[in-house]
Amino acid sequence: MQLISFNKYNNTNYKGKLNKKKVIIIVSIIVIIILLAVLTSIYMLNKTFRNNVDKYIFRKNIEENHGPVIELPSQVESNNILAYDNYVGILNKSILSVYTSGGKKDKELEVEISNCISDTSNRFLALAEKEGTKLELISGTEILWKKDIEGSIANIFVNKNGYVSVVVTGTSHKNVIVTYNPEGTELFRTFLSQTTAIDVDISNDNKYLAYAEVDTSGSFIQSNIKIISMEKAQTDPKNSTEYIYPAESKEIVTSIKYQDDNKLVCMYDDSIHVIENNSDKKILDISDTKNTFADINLKNSVACITEKSSGLFANIDVEITNITNSKSNVYNIDGVAASMKTRDDVIAVNLGTEVYFVNTSGWLLKKYESSTEIKDIILGSNIAGIVYADKIEIINL
Repeated sequence: MQLISFNKYNNTNYKGKLNKKKVIIIVSIIVIIILLAVLTSIYMLNKTFRNNVDKYIFRKNIEENHGPVIELPSQVESNNILAYDNYVGILNKSILSVYTSGGKKDKELEVEISNCISDTSNRFLALAEKEGTKLELISGTEILWKKDIEGSIANIFVNKNGYVSVVVTGTSHKNVIVTYNPEGTELFRTFLSQTTAIDVDISNDNKYLAYAEVDTSGSFIQSNIKIISMEKAQTDPKNSTEYIYPAESKEIVTSIKYQDDNKLVCMYDDSIHVIENNSDKKILDISDTKNTFADINLKNSVACITEKSSGLFANIDVEITNITNSKSNVYNIDGVAASMKTRDDVIAVNLGTEVYFVNTSGWLLKKYESSTEIKDIILGSNIAGIVYADKIEIINL
């Protein structure tokens, strides 16, 4: 009996110690959660605190010459410096030098193009000779196919799966849109007799080709968005049109982009619309003179920069609007924007000697600081190139 009594006493004492330990652990977890919640709230609401955390804790600030550097050949045209996938390409004297994200030259490709126009999507890079006849499709470090086309190439486009469209002038029609599959086989031609093709894009599922056209033959400029079935265009082109949206008389279309879920985003000089299921919806007004830049080349959002003022200091709001739910995230920057580039989920804002890389959720990814004027920015998949007159510095995002 004494032994039993002794065991009971010890078990009770052990449970008491265990309960105290549990309480301490639970209280510690609760305190940590509350502390993290408070710090998160301060981080979100207090700009000065957020900037200090980004700089000293998250190390988001990058200074010039702290990343991989590619030396530029002399007199390389700015449109011959390209970013695609995780590569940087420099076209010089018909040779495309391909560099990795670490700044190492991976390969040299003979592309037979000297003054290029280009488009990129996913791992693909489509190149064409400006006002020439040659076009090529590249994936990674390999040339998939080359073509020589009749007429003069005005523009080139590629979708995420490698389908290519080129706008051709100098034929019996004002514009011809020629579309190829990823193997380089011509699928169909779209003829524009009286209108000019401003922009072209192919849906992510390869089912639709959309083009924005402008008709200047009348007393006022008329912009139209047309969507055609790529399957029907190959067998019954006259009946391949699925949808036509004629813009209002004062609206001038500037660009179009298929984003996620086959939503076609259309940017005009004063607004941004989304076409889905043959229905047009205006999602953003950009007619304010303080709206300095806008771009639609994102996955599921559009971006607009608006100039603000705060006493003697200028600042801007980078407003990112989700095209599905129309909700906006805003990132504020002190200074005046010189340019903006977008790709996938990244918005790059160039202030001249600083570049802010912001994601579509409105959070800072990286801030780049330069001692000299930045000439341009190029964006690939998870990489960016800061272009100077004599070099490119690569930033891994």
